[in-house]
Amino acid sequence: MDKHTTNTIIESLIQAKFEEPDFADCFLIEIRHNANLSLEIFVDSDSGMTFGKCQKISRHIEAYLDESGLLGEQYVLEVSSPGIDRPLEQIRQYVKNIGRLVSVKLKDGKILEGELLLADPDMIQIRPVMPKPKHIKLVTLLEPLEIPFDTILSTQVLVRF
Repeated sequence: MDKHTTNTIIESLIQAKFEEPDFADCFLIEIRHNANLSLEIFVDSDSGMTFGKCQKISRHIEAYLDESGLLGEQYVLEVSSPGIDRPLEQIRQYVKNIGRLVSVKLKDGKILEGELLLADPDMIQIRPVMPKPKHIKLVTLLEPLEIPFDTILSTQVLVRF
């Protein structure tokens, strides 16, 4: 069976699970096929993805794969949240991260960093941040920038300590 057909079947299984009340705020990010019949599924949730949710989704898919033999007898299945190191891909991920610092790489090569203020289907809005020298006590707030999605190459959530 080809990857497209497999993905369609897996997506329908996942969507069926997302119709359950405990999973209603979950959404699919990506299905990735790797070598040696390894299948990685990335899911997220508006309220935050938990280990328990990932485990239940994994068991739901695994039960089907074992019964149907879709991937054969030996396969590796991993279900996880995308993690902080992966770029944001869907509008729901942007909305979920409003208020956090992000790094936005534009198609023209520029990189902007700032607080994510708004996300809608057409654009995001960030308040740029400038590095603050230690000897300066006041930080000037820069005006928010609107960035159309069609100019964005990738957006990464920044973790600062």
